[in-house]
Amino acid sequence: MKQHLPKDTPPRVLVVGSSNTDMVIKTSHFPQPGETLLGGEFFLFPGGKGANQAVAAARLGAQVTFVAKVGQDLFGTNAVEGYQKEGIDTRHVFADAEHPSGVASILVNAQGQNQIVVAPGANHALSAGDINRIEPSIQTADVILVQLEIPLETVEQIILLARIHGKQVILNPAPAQELPRTWYEGLFLITPNQSETQLLTGIEVTDELSAMKAAHEFKLLGVENVIITMGSQGVFVLGDSFIGMVEAPVVTAVDTTAAGDVFNGAVAVALAEGLNWREACRVACNAAAISVTRMGAQSSAPYRREVSFTGNLPVNP
Repeated sequence: MKQHLPKDTPPRVLVVGSSNTDMVIKTSHFPQPGETLLGGEFFLFPGGKGANQAVAAARLGAQVTFVAKVGQDLFGTNAVEGYQKEGIDTRHVFADAEHPSGVASILVNAQGQNQIVVAPGANHALSAGDINRIEPSIQTADVILVQLEIPLETVEQIILLARIHGKQVILNPAPAQELPRTWYEGLFLITPNQSETQLLTGIEVTDELSAMKAAHEFKLLGVENVIITMGSQGVFVLGDSFIGMVEAPVVTAVDTTAAGDVFNGAVAVALAEGLNWREACRVACNAAAISVTRMGAQSSAPYRREVSFTGNLPVNP
């Protein structure tokens, strides 16, 4: 995605997705059905896949416009104030009088792994009609980033309008669910993890060879470029100028909650700035690695000063 931006002009990233408040409890291990655990520390963090990706992109230097829906409640008010403090354009964060703001209950075990249950609330009221209202922002975006914590018909409308205006869409197909085949044709980039890849292609991804096989399945469906995220192994890339693995830095994970979201926000910024596929994924892997060394979702996203965009990528948690 080579951009010809004027010098010192940040890329314009339009993120469409969910806004949640995350209620996090640290625990030694995950409970079994019917088991009650006495947990450890409790945290209240802003979250939601869309919001996490918007904050990650903003902290890495993009001019971010966020499209979402929140309730007319304290969670919604606090969320919008937080986005504004990050420098995010919130004029398309709509308030809904009929639904509460989305919330997520998150358990984090001693290994930094997580279990998450989401009550979507107003996120599921973000409609295709709302997307029609923000069409001028679609027209001016350099890249559009979207996930699946909002209604599928809403995502479909984003893809449709982006095609009409010749815009490149990055689809992060999370949480995993079956997708209409018509979405794939002409999609600039899809970024599933291993479990999402298996659901969408039927191929279990365990190594580079199986990742390549799955990526080619996406190509056969019409997707232009594919990145499959593989946790500590790094990512597999099937791009127009690079095919292969990009390794992730080795770190000690504290909380993996938003690693994928940080990766997606970072890769959107890097590609929009004109980095090649390998460089963009190195930047994004490094950003994600930093994020897992910190608690929280948006709070874990690194700033640009912490992530080199030159290919020299020391981890600086």
